[in-house]
Amino acid sequence: MSAGRIGQPSRLRPRLHRWGAALDRVGLQAVFYGNTLRSVKDAVIHYRIEILRLIAEMGLGVGALAVIGGTVVIVAFLTLSVGALVAVIGYNQFSQVGVEALTGFASAYFNVRLLAPLIAGVALAATIGAGATAQLGAMRINEEIDALEVMGIRAVAFLASSRLLAGIIVVVPLYCVAILSSFLAARVGTTTGYGQSTGVYDHYFTTFLNPGDVLRSFVLAVTMAVVIMLIHTYYGFNAGGGPAGVGEAVGRAVRTSLVAATLMTMFVSLALYGQSGDFNFAG
Repeated sequence: MSAGRIGQPSRLRPRLHRWGAALDRVGLQAVFYGNTLRSVKDAVIHYRIEILRLIAEMGLGVGALAVIGGTVVIVAFLTLSVGALVAVIGYNQFSQVGVEALTGFASAYFNVRLLAPLIAGVALAATIGAGATAQLGAMRINEEIDALEVMGIRAVAFLASSRLLAGIIVVVPLYCVAILSSFLAARVGTTTGYGQSTGVYDHYFTTFLNPGDVLRSFVLAVTMAVVIMLIHTYYGFNAGGGPAGVGEAVGRAVRTSLVAATLMTMFVSLALYGQSGDFNFAG
């Protein structure tokens, strides 16, 4: 009995140590996020040129990515694929009960409320976010961030807050491209691929498209951009362990931001539409 009582605390101690380390990491992330948000004003005042450079880089890409049009083309391609899936699945499911004319409703309802924001968040994390983590991680292991701090430059404002602002600004036109691409793919797939009348499709699409839902989806996309950029800048800013450490930081950041984007989409959708659904029957 005495041996069991002595061994029990020794087995519990490593578990408590892991929990304490996890809480420490959460606390460090919260402090970094607070510093980044607080330094937004400094970035706007002192580093406007850097913000403009990052906006151009995030939107159009650099190097090989710029050849295909950068993040804009990637987001458009992803949402085109999702819009086409809405046309295929929606038309076939509705046709089984004889109401295939409601495919326009599926595009106006599901693209705006769920699919377009989620796919835009995934694209943002996989392109702009991952690029920010890799850039900051490379600067960290090459001691460039330390050099900036020695020169008196506000490293958090210059590197993290500027990328946060650039990501927020870039996500607005990117989301416009995303939602229009999803609408276009669903319409073309339904009217061209399945031969539905354009008048029927447009009637049900405009009937069920709620402008308030479009505005709320933009707010959701901007909020996801804030969360994703905060996560990616944290992991890049605190990367270590050489090139392998930078790759690990990118993987951790993408994984965390994808989970955060999915949870945000789910909880915000439940909060906004979980009670009534808010159908728009006007028109």
